[in-house]
Amino acid sequence: MTEESKPEAKAEPKKTVAKQQKKWLITVVVVLILGGLGVAAWQIFGRDDKDKDLVSGNGRIEAVEIDVAAKTPGRIKDILVREGELVTTGQVLALMDTEVLEAQHRQANAQLKQAQSAVETARSQSVQRGSEKEAATAQVRLREAELGVAQKRSIRSFTLASEGATSQQEADDDSARVQSAVASVSVARAQLAAAGAAIVTAQAEITGAKSAVEAARATVERIQADIQDSALKSPREGRVQYRVAQPGEVVGAGGRVLNMVDLSDVYMTFFLPTAVVGQIALGTEVRLILDAAPQYVVPAKVSFVADVAQFTPKTVETASERQKLMFRVRAQIPPELLRKHITQVKTGLPGMAYIRLDSTAQWPAHLQVKPIS
Repeated sequence: MTEESKPEAKAEPKKTVAKQQKKWLITVVVVLILGGLGVAAWQIFGRDDKDKDLVSGNGRIEAVEIDVAAKTPGRIKDILVREGELVTTGQVLALMDTEVLEAQHRQANAQLKQAQSAVETARSQSVQRGSEKEAATAQVRLREAELGVAQKRSIRSFTLASEGATSQQEADDDSARVQSAVASVSVARAQLAAAGAAIVTAQAEITGAKSAVEAARATVERIQADIQDSALKSPREGRVQYRVAQPGEVVGAGGRVLNMVDLSDVYMTFFLPTAVVGQIALGTEVRLILDAAPQYVVPAKVSFVADVAQFTPKTVETASERQKLMFRVRAQIPPELLRKHITQVKTGLPGMAYIRLDSTAQWPAHLQVKPIS
């Protein structure tokens, strides 16, 4: 063996080791790939018996939010609750400053008294006009009686004058008295008509004064209602989430002071694909498992299914694209369960919602409802 062949002999064992290492690495990679595929297959198919006929979606616990706001513009006098505090229906949560409203209320009461006094004055004037009409009626009767006497006297004077028993002058004077009596009757009748018109006017004044009283009373009641509404009350039972404003701040009409959630109207919103949502009806049973308390299963029912898809292109042309359509579903938690555990109800908690496609099938063991302690 020559000296040149010795390095080649030494290189052959090194190449053999490298090939063995390469084969070993390939084997390890293949094993890892097969193991991953096995795990994936088990996740997809290995739990068929456990989650058969079940669909699920992740969501978050939500509740109806309510803004407690000022009805009229003003300054916040005090806020009587803290953030996170449970409140009851009708409980006073905050007070608005009512100094201006109290002054307006006193002014409106004074105007109401003035209007009531105007009614009494109009009624007195109506009575007076009635008396004036009665006097005018009597005056008409008197003037008509005087006219009758004057006419009879004039007839006699005319007869006597024609017979020469009296002078023609006296007959002419009696005739003039008749004309004067006729004029007096006309004046009396005009005064009677004026008295009647004055009564109608007085009655209209009474009606107007009564309307003014009603308007003044309505103003008093409106301001009184504004004063009562200045005590901001809780419209429902719930929890105060946060203060929007602080005591001493001025807010406009409808300005928010507090934000609260109605803990009797709590639900989870999640999304399901097209192929599934078509099989779900309102009232379908749902099981909720929250990340914060996975040991408990919360019962619920489907209360809403959106009729408009989410997360989808504007134009859907292929079957594969239609499979991407997602619809919003809402699962409502029973109010009686919420009231029973009112202090434990929290919003914003993430979790999973499960629905049975076959309503006759039994819920799997891990989705059986367990008592919440």
